[in-house]
Amino acid sequence: MKKINVATVFSGIGAIEFALKRLKIEHEIVFACDNGEREIELEVDLELKNVKELDSIDAKKEYVDNLYEAKTRKKNFVQQTYLANYNNISPNRFFQDIRLIDGTDFTNQVDLFVGGSPCQSFSQVGAQEGLNDTRGTLFYDFARLVQEIKPKVFIFENVRNMINHDRGNTWSVIKKVFDDLNYNIAFDILNSKDFGIPQNRRRLFVVGVQRDQSFNFEELETMDLEYKAQDFLLEANKLGSFTSDDSGKIKLANIPGKPDDKYFLTEKLLAYVLKGGTKSFYQKPETDLEVARPLLKTMGNRHRAGIDNYYTVNGHLRMLTEREAFRLMGFTDDFIIPVSRAQAYKQAGNSIVVDVLMAIIKQLKDSKIL
Repeated sequence: MKKINVATVFSGIGAIEFALKRLKIEHEIVFACDNGEREIELEVDLELKNVKELDSIDAKKEYVDNLYEAKTRKKNFVQQTYLANYNNISPNRFFQDIRLIDGTDFTNQVDLFVGGSPCQSFSQVGAQEGLNDTRGTLFYDFARLVQEIKPKVFIFENVRNMINHDRGNTWSVIKKVFDDLNYNIAFDILNSKDFGIPQNRRRLFVVGVQRDQSFNFEELETMDLEYKAQDFLLEANKLGSFTSDDSGKIKLANIPGKPDDKYFLTEKLLAYVLKGGTKSFYQKPETDLEVARPLLKTMGNRHRAGIDNYYTVNGHLRMLTEREAFRLMGFTDDFIIPVSRAQAYKQAGNSIVVDVLMAIIKQLKDSKIL
């Protein structure tokens, strides 16, 4: 089987990398990039010009690393998790800022390029400022890198509301940018629950392939749910019991375990999370859903049960553990979580669901595009 060269931006905890791992597809990570939500002030055009004038990839990386070290003391916890799990990438190829990557260093070296720019600009629960938001404009850096790198295939992921934002005007602009990249573009809204993961998470996926090829979302292999969210809880499957078989399909050993008591709600927290909210923002408090609500990066804050996921065990209500959140994103128990609880919840909630990407990869392979 041909080795796939993959590169990612907004890499997070490596959903596409883990998808390739679960599918047992040999691959090499050309580079990854994520700033770990560390925001620094930059004159981007000037700094990108400075980067492009340097004579090696290592010099360019060192220049940007030094910018971040000078401007923030915050640690890149995303990088910590990423490098703990993927040993087929050099630490010298994990970049800090998509805006300051010179894509011409990797022209024609990447088979699969994947990223999903920050979604808060388009999210229904965010300010919805779209391309007026600096996070929204990072989409253009993704497009710039596609143009410079010229990958065989690219995958772009974002919240489904990107399609409807500003009455469709935002998507019209974004789609035109994609169309102008000289790729055949296909896009669709995919729900995780249609790909084996009991989470009701709908996301926009865009796949771009070479002009002489085509990708059809209708040919993706979907499946009925075999498991419910309760099967992903530690009480049903202790740590180490959540794996995948040789085909990549999730496999449960059904060996009971027990989470720490700290995940169970106190009486005070219980009263809060079971409130429905106010008249202007009311959501019916429901618990014990067999198909989980979309996981939020702030789920560790214990939101109300109208927007977050809680489960009753032995008569007591509790929140999801970090490990269960990762399971509901398609990460098997061999995935290393080296960060704090708060960071782990954030990283799980920000990720792409692995099993959805697996279906896309399979279709790309079956179509002989990859």
